[in-house]
Amino acid sequence: MPVSVDPTSVDPSRDQSAPANTSARVPASAQAPAGEKDEALRPHAEDAFAAELAALAAQDDRPRPARWRMSPWAVAMYLLGGTLPDGTVITPKYVGPRRIVEVAVTTLATDRALLLLGVPGTAKTWVSEHLAAAVSGDSTLLVQGTAGTPEEAIRYGWNYAQLLANGPSRDALVPSPVMRAMSEGMTARVEELTRIPADVQDSLITILSEKTLPIPELGSEVQAVRGFNLIATANDRDRGVNDLSSALRRRFNTVVLPLPESADAEVDIVSRRVDQIGRSLDLPAVPDGIDEIRRVVTVFRELRDGITADGRTKLKSPSGTLSTAEAISVVTNGLALSAHFGDGILRASDVAAGILGAVVRDPAADRVIWQEYLEAVVRERDGWKDFYRACREVSA
Repeated sequence: MPVSVDPTSVDPSRDQSAPANTSARVPASAQAPAGEKDEALRPHAEDAFAAELAALAAQDDRPRPARWRMSPWAVAMYLLGGTLPDGTVITPKYVGPRRIVEVAVTTLATDRALLLLGVPGTAKTWVSEHLAAAVSGDSTLLVQGTAGTPEEAIRYGWNYAQLLANGPSRDALVPSPVMRAMSEGMTARVEELTRIPADVQDSLITILSEKTLPIPELGSEVQAVRGFNLIATANDRDRGVNDLSSALRRRFNTVVLPLPESADAEVDIVSRRVDQIGRSLDLPAVPDGIDEIRRVVTVFRELRDGITADGRTKLKSPSGTLSTAEAISVVTNGLALSAHFGDGILRASDVAAGILGAVVRDPAADRVIWQEYLEAVVRERDGWKDFYRACREVSA
């Protein structure tokens, strides 16, 4: 009969060559010196928004599920934004329907795993990271799904030096991020679940249904402690995806993250995110280029929807997704161009090349679609002459 492994006996820091580390239960980001964290190009959510998380936790007097850093209400406020009684402003991390966030947070408070589903660029990874940071204070228990992700990345691996020297033992075991989350009552994340091979995906079934991870080599198992849950992200639009089995899909509550409902909402999302990225790169402030941001969003939405904003002209859609995330990338690159090779103000010439790269993924078909859009829509639009000239110049 399997014997449960004491969670405290599983060393979560162990890699395939490193000795045991008794400080491993402290998040990796928290172990880094303060100076190094300040210099990180892309800090983890729990570091970048540490002040907001601390302020929320300090004023949160609502019931908290086991091992949660704050109540479900406070987690939702952290993602959606608001103002605390002491005047602390919580910036929105997700701009979208409130109900979506509430359902996602409530799911994590139950024994059901959460699947964030949506087309590429709908902030699935962003929401996943911030949920884990707010719930567990650590968003780094992450499995990145790829076509080559092995089963060991989800279950466990072995320190082969110790395995060859002493045979299978707890000291030779290398816990995966999921095993660590189970033993510590934390939130694990699996990104791009549908990119993982189907047989590897199914290694999650026992974990999610029985809350147990068997270790046959040791005749034992790890049982999840209260507080454990898992957030997965997936999309079924990209090439090379693997459909989830019905058995695995039943283990998740699925929340679909939609594209922004309106152009104004998408402009707001792009502006906020570009402003955050720009500050870390010492780029000009977003308000200096709000008109160009609106034009980028308009182009992306019209080509994505296959119709102009006024509903008068039907369009062909290119092969790319033209997501909000791609719009953020185009604007950020444009701001860098204006800062280093321009006058610091975002202009049409700064975003034109980025838009061309986002739209024209298929050199043959997409280029024709783009040229038709330029001539039939952009050329005739009032106030867009500079944008038309810039796009024609890079498209020549």
